Amino acid sequence: MRTKSWIVLVIVLVAAAVAAYFFLYRSGEPAPADQEIAFPNPVPTAPPAPTPAAVTPPAEPVIAHPIEETPAAEPLPELDQSDAPALKALNQVLGKEWQSLLIPERLIHNIVVTVDNLPRQDLPARTVPLKRVPGAFITSGEGDERTISPHNSERYTPYIKLFDAVNSGKLVAVYRQFYPLFQRAYVDIGFPKAYFNDRLVEAIDDLLAAPEIEGPIKLVQPKVLFQFADPELVQRSSGQKIMIRMGRDNAAQLKGKLREIRQLVAQVPKTE
Repeated sequence: MRTKSWIVLVIVLVAAAVAAYFFLYRSGEPAPADQEIAFPNPVPTAPPAPTPAAVTPPAEPVIAHPIEETPAAEPLPELDQSDAPALKALNQVLGKEWQSLLIPERLIHNIVVTVDNLPRQDLPARTVPLKRVPGAFITSGEGDERTISPHNSERYTPYIKLFDAVNSGKLVAVYRQFYPLFQRAYVDIGFPKAYFNDRLVEAIDDLLAAPEIEGPIKLVQPKVLFQFADPELVQRSSGQKIMIRMGRDNAAQLKGKLREIRQLVAQVPKTE
């Protein structure tokens, strides 16, 4: 089981500047060329060929959680030129503690890819915009009795505290300011008919749904990497697996912050 401690930090970026698992530029199979059929004895009374029905374009998706964009003091740059201004805005909110943790290249694009993949089975490490936290995944026991060590969660605790200290309102203000670029990146990775803020809310909800497991969590090592012994946990999303690995107490604290962020980016359903 490969450690992904840095994913704790990416949630901050999700809220702040809240650039895929695979690109979905899928071109459909080309339609077969029209074929001219020669009838040796045409029948004059044959009815005319029916006029092809008009193709109805797909309906625009319903946006569940519209985000109110904050006009920027200056025009936003193009997406491929956004690293410097996005990083500057983040540093003003996050503080100097974060400067050594961020990977500035393709920042918005990589945040979008990471958010999109948190509810999926796999998360491509190469697109996560944060450096790994030093240290190895810690286990206890051997063989069939191997479990995640209680000390493994200690590696996450300083970053959970750092994350919890961030002002969520200021982070989301940056997200609103840069939202057009987040949406542009979401379209570019293959979702032209989808709304990135809806996907963000889905990702947060998936993290909040991570199970809170008491007691040791058993592991197996079929090859090089460890994985959960419980098949049900193996099928969980990449985001939920990370929540499980960081430890019950850390996950509970992180969930509290995620609920706070969700309230700022999710549209509250109207009651009749």
